[in-house]
Amino acid sequence: MRKILVTGAKGQVGWELVRTLAPLGDVVAVDMSELNITDTDAVRSFVRELKPAIIVNPAAYTAVDKAEAEPELAMQVNGIAPGVFAEEAKRLDAWLVHYSTDYIFDGSKPTAYVEDDQPNPQSVYGQTKLAGEQAIRAVGCKHLILRTSWVYGARGHNFMLTMLRLGNERDELKIVADQFGAPTWSRGIAEVTAQILAQLHSPMISTELAASRSGTYHLTAAGETSWHGFAAEVVRQGLPERQVTMTPIATDQYPLPAPRPANSRMSNQKLQNTFAVQSSAWEVELAMCIANAA
Repeated sequence: MRKILVTGAKGQVGWELVRTLAPLGDVVAVDMSELNITDTDAVRSFVRELKPAIIVNPAAYTAVDKAEAEPELAMQVNGIAPGVFAEEAKRLDAWLVHYSTDYIFDGSKPTAYVEDDQPNPQSVYGQTKLAGEQAIRAVGCKHLILRTSWVYGARGHNFMLTMLRLGNERDELKIVADQFGAPTWSRGIAEVTAQILAQLHSPMISTELAASRSGTYHLTAAGETSWHGFAAEVVRQGLPERQVTMTPIATDQYPLPAPRPANSRMSNQKLQNTFAVQSSAWEVELAMCIANAA
């Protein structure tokens, strides 16, 4: 069986990938305690010994506000490590799957972003994630850079779990209503990733055709909402017995160290056209996640 290396195995997306990719090969799952991806020599040694056919790298420094005070560490994880994985993938003629973010854009575009739109990250987190993308492209290995947004799941720390907790504790929640995007379930990301990799490694597709599909794609749930709309739906679905007043506020009423894009909407059309995969509506994904977490 082909070996599939999954980093960040205890993270939201990584945990789902370990299970979703299992039918495609022998999954070797590691977290930072087993493979410190800021240690370049350790990464190279590990990959060269394992010889994976696919490297899937959801590991990331995702503390958006904390990154403003820790730019070097954020760059090590988000910017430098992906380039090292790309170099080792090229050496092995392996595929690299890497996850990026809506934060590489400044959010000023009035419509959904497409893959060729000019990045202009406004935060350290966004800048380091863009650096990771650029490092992978510079190496030129076979790769899928999958940009996603507003990721949540039944595990870890995320907006959905925070809203469920606060909705149980408070009678009023004040939520930002002037930032828009697509809340995306971590399992949905993992499932689409598995569908794409199954196609690329199918005996029905030539190696040349598979390689031609290397590139950057947007992968989010279908539809759009605001953080306020997302929070209201989380409370409606997850806490039906609670009466919580959901008060909309502007971004400047909730200042944070790192700026957020006002528009995080990203078009999935390229992904659909290339791989014929389609994400579910964000409200449907949310219902499945809440049911799974119960």
